[in-house]
Amino acid sequence: MLLVNQTLSHFSIQLTELNFSLNGDIFETNVINITILLGGIIYLGNNALKSSLSQREQDILSVIQESEERLSSATSRLYEIEKQLQQKQIIITSIKQDSEFIAKQVKDSILVEGEIEILRLMVTAKNQILNIKTKIRKQISNYVVNLALERVLVQLEDKLNYNLQQQIIDKNISKLGD
Repeated sequence: MLLVNQTLSHFSIQLTELNFSLNGDIFETNVINITILLGGIIYLGNNALKSSLSQREQDILSVIQESEERLSSATSRLYEIEKQLQQKQIIITSIKQDSEFIAKQVKDSILVEGEIEILRLMVTAKNQILNIKTKIRKQISNYVVNLALERVLVQLEDKLNYNLQQQIIDKNISKLGD
């Protein structure tokens, strides 16, 4: 239709530039032939133009229908993707909450185990200190006893003569006989 309008517009511009006059003689101008020719062109062109326009209309309608189907498909896919996104965000939020809870539990557990380990180490250290104290006391006691025995021996050796030794031996032998 645009092509016909452009052609008519162009033709009318050329006519105005040409300064022509109309010849009123029908036979000389061949108006009947031109009218028949123009009628045939319009009749035949009308069917071709209708067919072309009808085909173009069908093409446009099919493109529009296809576009609407793609839009509908894209909209449904977008809805599904948004739905999946919401579900995944819920899962992510749940995982974050669970991980924070587990991290707090692990932290608390580590702190409790640390306190227990510290108490155990303190008890072990106290026991070791007590053991060391006991060993030291025993060593000191043994040292004092050994020192005392050495002194007693030295004193006895100084005071104990042969006669006194004989009397102690005799006394012990007589006790054995009883």
